[in-house]
Amino acid sequence: MAVNIYDVAKLSGVSIATVSRVVNGSTKVSEKTRRKVLDVMEQCGYTPNVFARGLGLDSMKTIGILCPDISDAFIAQAVAFLEERLHQYEYDCILGCSGYDLEAKETHTKMLLSKRIDALILVSSTYAGRERHPEDVEYIKEAAKQTPVFLINGFVEGKNIYCSFCDDFKATYDVTSGFIRRGKKKILFLCDSYSYSASKKMAGYEAALRDAGYPIRGELKFYTKNRIHHVRDMLLSHKNLEFDSVFAVEDGLAVAALKYAKVKGISVPEELSVVGYNNSPLSVSCEPELTSVDSRIEQQCYIAVENIVKVLEGNTEVSHRTIVPCEIVKRCTTDF
Repeated sequence: MAVNIYDVAKLSGVSIATVSRVVNGSTKVSEKTRRKVLDVMEQCGYTPNVFARGLGLDSMKTIGILCPDISDAFIAQAVAFLEERLHQYEYDCILGCSGYDLEAKETHTKMLLSKRIDALILVSSTYAGRERHPEDVEYIKEAAKQTPVFLINGFVEGKNIYCSFCDDFKATYDVTSGFIRRGKKKILFLCDSYSYSASKKMAGYEAALRDAGYPIRGELKFYTKNRIHHVRDMLLSHKNLEFDSVFAVEDGLAVAALKYAKVKGISVPEELSVVGYNNSPLSVSCEPELTSVDSRIEQQCYIAVENIVKVLEGNTEVSHRTIVPCEIVKRCTTDF
């Protein structure tokens, strides 16, 4: 595996900035430190990026961004936030779209690393893998040996990996508890993945039911494609399914529940309460307007970029785990 500036800094016991100064012949480094860094570079066979060095840097000022699906509104919004903020720091971006297959994620990660990026941002909790499946994130830990990795909306523990994510467990617990306080007893859980974020939402839902003394009913937990008409028709096909409230892990799933209610002539929120997630444009494009959990994606992205800048400047005090509080944006589909 090729040695990079981060490896040289670690082996030399100095900051990345100090290594960069040595590479560029700065007089602000003592002879003792300069000699130590050069010796490590020679031992490891480290060769600085010649073009970047000509600019006075050991960096191309380029960040790799990997997402599973840029057509997803939540992910597209995150990528837009990231690019805007990174450009303010004069970083360029290379975007890759991996899909959700593990092998494709690994392939696209290697592709971005081959571009000599300064850092890699992974946008989506899908990259955090499934619970109790550590093999799902081994490629991330390998990538972090070459360049800092920043994960948005998920958590992976590891050296040189920095994560910002919202407290999905608490948000879902609070919504479910809100339903229960309003006398709801049959709370439908709609989910479209087994991602890190989805698993935390499921855990919050189940914890709230247990704490209220309610049974966890398997028939009220649905995993389905996030396609509005598909979900509506699926609910309509379950003629014996009874529920008085819906928690959906994505706004699109919640809108499908509203369409189901309209077909069935069920009044919202009087007979059926519905809550979505992500506070996307869908939440204000439907009728009635949807109560939704705002996962504060802009704040997550802001934190990621600020941490990138700090890490690349040699700051060793950057938190590897930043939790952003969610906000329940109450509209017309709930009465709590």
